[in-house]
This record gives sequence, C-alpha cells and structure tokens, in this order.
Amino acid sequence: MDSFSSSLPSSGPGANPDAVMEQIKAQLAQAYAQEFLETVGNKCFEKCVTKPGSSLSGSESSCISRCVDRYIEATGIVSRALFSSQR
Repeated sequence: MDSFSSSLPSSGPGANPDAVMEQIKAQLAQAYAQEFLETVGNKCFEKCVTKPGSSLSGSESSCISRCVDRYIEATGIVSRALFSSQR
C-alpha cells in the first residue's frame, strides 16, 4: 500500500464521505504548496543568483524576495480569475 492510500480514512461501508473528501482536499493542498514552493524557488534562484556561492549577496536576496512576491501575487490573480469564472 502506498503512502497516499494508507493516509486516507477507511473507505469501507461505514466511512464518512465528508471526512474522506476533506482528507483528499488537504493532501491536494499540501501537494500544490510543495510544487509551488519548488517552482518558485527554482525559477527565482535561476533568475536572481548568477554566481552561486556560500551566501546570497544583498542584491540577490532582494531579487529573490521580489521574485517570490510577484509569483505569489500572480498566482493569486490567476486563482481569483479562475474561481470567479466558475460562478
């Protein structure tokens, strides 16, 4: 049994469908957050860090901060647009 199915509540005849749905939503949210952080981290690092070293320079740190902020803002705009169009 894989880790995904082993962490789901019982799906037998007595299983609560709402509890199963909430567990699935939580797992999807966690997977999305992990993927988002990986993507943002990789893209912003690639864009901002031109000479990797033992520490970030002030300008690299500032660039990464701005890049992450923009990425989060853009994701929020897209999410709001998608959710508002579904109504």
